[in-house]
Amino acid sequence: MTKTVILGVIGSDAHVVGITILERAFEAAGFDVVNLGVQTSQQDFADAAIDHDAEAVLVSSLYGHAKQDCEGFHELLLEEGLEDVTTYIGGNLAVGQDDFEETRRFFRNLGFDRVFDSETDPEEAIEALQADLDMRSSEDERERKTIEA
Repeated sequence: MTKTVILGVIGSDAHVVGITILERAFEAAGFDVVNLGVQTSQQDFADAAIDHDAEAVLVSSLYGHAKQDCEGFHELLLEEGLEDVTTYIGGNLAVGQDDFEETRRFFRNLGFDRVFDSETDPEEAIEALQADLDMRSSEDERERKTIEA
C-alpha cells in the first residue's frame, strides 16, 4: 500500500526548488506525494492531510521564519483529528541559526517528529520516514490485534 505524504513550504516563504527536489525523491521512493507548493498556510496542510488521508506532513521553510510560521501548528492538527500524522520540518528554520541542536529542540517541543537542517540529503529524510511509518504501522497492527482479542 502506498503511503501518502503532504509536502509544502509554510508561511510566506516562496522557495520552491527544495520541495521540488523532495517531491521527486519521495515519489521515486514509492510515496504518493501531494505537493502544496509555496506560501502554504497551516490550515492548507491540515486540510490536505484530511482530504488525502495522509500518513505524514512534511513542512519546508528556507527563509528563516519557521518558528513564527509553525506556532500552533500541532494544536491545529490535533483540533482537526490528525494526532496520528507524522510531521517533519526541514530547511533554514531560524534567522542566524548558529546552534542547530537548539533549533531542533525548539521544533521538537512544538511537536514535530523530526527536524532537519538545510544540508540534509533527501535520502536521509526518506529513510527516516520509512522507518517511522513502518514503526507506526507495527504499533497499529498490535493495537488492532489487542482490540480483536
